[in-house]
Amino acid sequence: MPDGRHVAIIGAGAVGVISAIEALREGHRVTLIDPGEPGGEQAASYGNAGWLSSHSVIPPAEPGVWRKVPGYLLDPLGPLAIRWSYLPKALPWLIKYLLSGWTAARVETTAFALRDLLKDAPLLHRKLAEEAGVPELIERNGVMHVFTSRGNFDNDLGWRLRRKVGVEWLELNADEMRQREPDLDPRYTFGVVVEEAGRCRDPGAYVAALADHAIASGAKHVRAKATGLKLSGGRLVAVVTETGEIACDAAVVAAGARSKQLTASVGDPLPLETERGYHVVIENPEAGPRSSMMASDAKLVVNWTNKGLRAAGTVEIAGLEAAPNWKRAEILRNHLVSMFPKLPKDIPASRVKTWFGHRPSMPDGRPCIGYARASRDIVYAFGHGHVGLVGSARTGRLVAQLVSGKAPEIPLAPFAPDRFL
Repeated sequence: MPDGRHVAIIGAGAVGVISAIEALREGHRVTLIDPGEPGGEQAASYGNAGWLSSHSVIPPAEPGVWRKVPGYLLDPLGPLAIRWSYLPKALPWLIKYLLSGWTAARVETTAFALRDLLKDAPLLHRKLAEEAGVPELIERNGVMHVFTSRGNFDNDLGWRLRRKVGVEWLELNADEMRQREPDLDPRYTFGVVVEEAGRCRDPGAYVAALADHAIASGAKHVRAKATGLKLSGGRLVAVVTETGEIACDAAVVAAGARSKQLTASVGDPLPLETERGYHVVIENPEAGPRSSMMASDAKLVVNWTNKGLRAAGTVEIAGLEAAPNWKRAEILRNHLVSMFPKLPKDIPASRVKTWFGHRPSMPDGRPCIGYARASRDIVYAFGHGHVGLVGSARTGRLVAQLVSGKAPEIPLAPFAPDRFL
């Protein structure tokens, strides 16, 4: 492929802006296309928990998860909820989701693939943050998982798979946990610390700084909504937006949960769904963890950010258009108070901030990274689900390699966009 291509990157989230930085590094001209402000509240990256969890290699669907589907339908406030009104539209995706985790072998395939994608992610993000002038936003200080018993940990298939793919951790008994985390509720009696992992102190500010760095390095930001991709004779000639066409030699679809329409426009009807997520931030909290933390019983991540103590997690399948169910954010706050009893139960509303957004998710927990079937001028980079922020650093490198016609640094067959076509 020729050098110095004009690359239009659709989406200015974490994946998009890092792809821009890496494409510029390869000598290409770059135009970022996104109607919103990079790192703004409308973006999934803004509401991310802030974990740089290079060990997050286990897909959401595991063997036996099908038994839980009735509960997902009956409990609108559970860790994973499916709105009845959206079930007919979600059903094809849900079937693929269940099949992807039907056997341990399928889950293991995903675990090895995600390990390739996420390994060393905190270090990659740290280098990017340094380039962008915000090194203080990325910390590599480990993350902790807490359990109500050692047995819950031992019976978890995910941790056995993590060991198999090379993740290492430090195990803590109840006394050691109390020393490290004096504010944590005593019902948690076992913990593991994954020291290779890290955190982002402000995901929104980080993405904004990366976008500023890309623009300062030569990228252009066009504030428009992309609606299609224009091909002629198997070659890309333009990205179509609501305000006109943008001529280009290559395009990257990194529009998160809104990528589906764009891929369908060039003959790739991919099974992309949105996992709606919520977060709650408590400003100036009276108590909290010393480390970034995930509670196994509540399925939520707790992380210190520059804005306060953030709790994020849970999944709601209800599409892009349905109104948020703010009771789900209230559940997160209640879990947070339960984990750290020194937090007051009646925290003033002025100190509690909530957010809602859309995780772009493929059924098997692996993003789409690769060429469109219609043309190798089009690269897909979306569908990261719960590993969007942590996975964005290497994804951006892979995108630049694909655009440049170079061999990718990791095997991309597990992420091939056509695996569901």
